[in-house]
Amino acid sequence: MRVVTDPAAMRALSRRARDRGERIAFVPTMGALHDGHLALMRRAGTRHDRLAVSVFVNPLQFGPREDYRRYPRDARRDAALCRSVGCDWLFLPRARSLYPAGFSTTVSPGPLGARWEGAVRPGHFAGVLTVVLKLLHVVEPDTLILGQKDAQQAALVRAMMRDLDLPGRLDVAPIVREPDGVAMSSRNAYLDAGQRARAAGLPRALRAAAAAARSGERVAARLTAAARGTLRRESRPDGVDYLALVDPKTFAPVRRLDRRSLLIAAIRIGRTRLIDNRFLNPGGRA
Repeated sequence: MRVVTDPAAMRALSRRARDRGERIAFVPTMGALHDGHLALMRRAGTRHDRLAVSVFVNPLQFGPREDYRRYPRDARRDAALCRSVGCDWLFLPRARSLYPAGFSTTVSPGPLGARWEGAVRPGHFAGVLTVVLKLLHVVEPDTLILGQKDAQQAALVRAMMRDLDLPGRLDVAPIVREPDGVAMSSRNAYLDAGQRARAAGLPRALRAAAAAARSGERVAARLTAAARGTLRRESRPDGVDYLALVDPKTFAPVRRLDRRSLLIAAIRIGRTRLIDNRFLNPGGRA
């Protein structure tokens, strides 16, 4: 595995590989890697010849009262994990190389980015899309691999790639969960034992809505009410930022489960913010 810190050097490696006819997969991360990240890396599989992974805690996507400074960082462990799954290039850019003095241009996420996560975290998606666009220009992959846990983020990246005519394809991988159902996240490390037990109530709440759908319920308000009841009992959240049934492409709310829809949720347990989602289908079809 080669560790690269200079964007020009990373681009040169990618272009030489492409000139040899090699296909490149790219997984962008903020580090503090876990099995969910490793599943994304393994997804590159035999369909690609090279795997590039970036580790960069992007300051543009953190609000003034968010956890940028305390976000978990362990570069040595991250490198070892990348090496263990056969990563070819580990890109570790410095903030000043991606955002030089005078940097002021960002990507506007549009109406899709104003809902849900975008409403709770103003400016977050502009920071996400800006860094993803810059990383895509550096790595120039054939396939960008993201995770379904950040579903709205993935939808925005897909829209950006379409609207700005970016080459390559987006592959969104299923959520990887802990044995108790909690979606794997670097922020899970913030939770103490009691909070960790409460966090398991979030996926159970989503499953409660899925069970209601399997029983024939179609009204979105009743499906979300089933989820909220379980959430109150089992997570006792310190805050619920949102819990809604939405169209998986536009993230507009849906009133009835007449087609495949996405149940999305964001809660706070202590100082830790957790997000999760689950697809629901009429009649509970898989």
